[in-house]
Amino acid sequence: MKAVYFDKGGSPDVLHYGDIATPNDCGENQVLVRIKAIGINPIDCKLRAAPERFPVTFPVIPGCDGAGIVEAVGTQVSHFKSGDEVYFSQPGFKGRQGTYAEYTLVDASLLALKPRTLSFEQAAAAPLVFITAWEALHDRARIMHDQIVLIHAGAGGVGHAAIQLAKLAGARVITTVSNEEKAAFVKQLGADLIINYRTQDVIAEVMRWTDSNGVDIAFDTVGPAVLQSCFRCVKPYGDVVTILQATTDTDWSEARKRNVRFSHELMLSPVLLELEQAKQHQGEILKQCAALFDNNKLTVSIARTFKLSEAATAQHFLEHNHPAGKVILVV
Repeated sequence: MKAVYFDKGGSPDVLHYGDIATPNDCGENQVLVRIKAIGINPIDCKLRAAPERFPVTFPVIPGCDGAGIVEAVGTQVSHFKSGDEVYFSQPGFKGRQGTYAEYTLVDASLLALKPRTLSFEQAAAAPLVFITAWEALHDRARIMHDQIVLIHAGAGGVGHAAIQLAKLAGARVITTVSNEEKAAFVKQLGADLIINYRTQDVIAEVMRWTDSNGVDIAFDTVGPAVLQSCFRCVKPYGDVVTILQATTDTDWSEARKRNVRFSHELMLSPVLLELEQAKQHQGEILKQCAALFDNNKLTVSIARTFKLSEAATAQHFLEHNHPAGKVILVV
């Protein structure tokens, strides 16, 4: 089969497009999927740049998100069959293969039937970002109706998913963007207050809009400096959730003073730690999201598509342009 792979870490130039052996024998709880489209995520670029940080085997086929057609199922798989259209997010860790390929074996618990109303390209854009946003808001922060939620980088992959899920939960949403184009994009998603972090003081705007009370939930999708600011944006006894890792110089004093409940969100944990119930939970999230897509309650935005053979160009585009929406590879 054709696949994109690399033998050492580095820039996008280390990615090769060529022939790799096609997976054949399904494990008893696996499904063989013929990939039609692949969603590119920042984790793909981090894996390529520093593979030593991850449990992978060379040559590495990157990619977590995929959408395609079931070719074969393992002996213990009863809820999928050949010909089913599916979508999923599975990192190529611990003996698994990533999605930048024509075929891949997927743990059946991580799969869900593709939303009927979405193309394969749209479906491939959804899994990682909607699972991440769902787990962050519902599982970590326990979002409730009428709460105020601050979502950083609302035009990004996770951000644009989080805005929609927060609005569906009945929350009011504040979000940050870097330009007017992205502001228009998040406004269409339902954001109630949009802050341009390049020209406005985020903390001051949040406090002004909340009558100096702060938000119930602050969701960091950017990194240490933004995480630090979240502690001054959240109300006492509120929640701060981050998808990045705090640094050794993070100042926790404001979070402690406000008695903030702090959570990490890493949607890779079920595969990293081989947690079967957590895998099933992620499959269930995708099942619920599929129903919401098909009822026109969720949407997913694609910034640009590339051919599988153009994976290096696609990753370079994602890293340097930070587009609104997702970047997709088409097989």
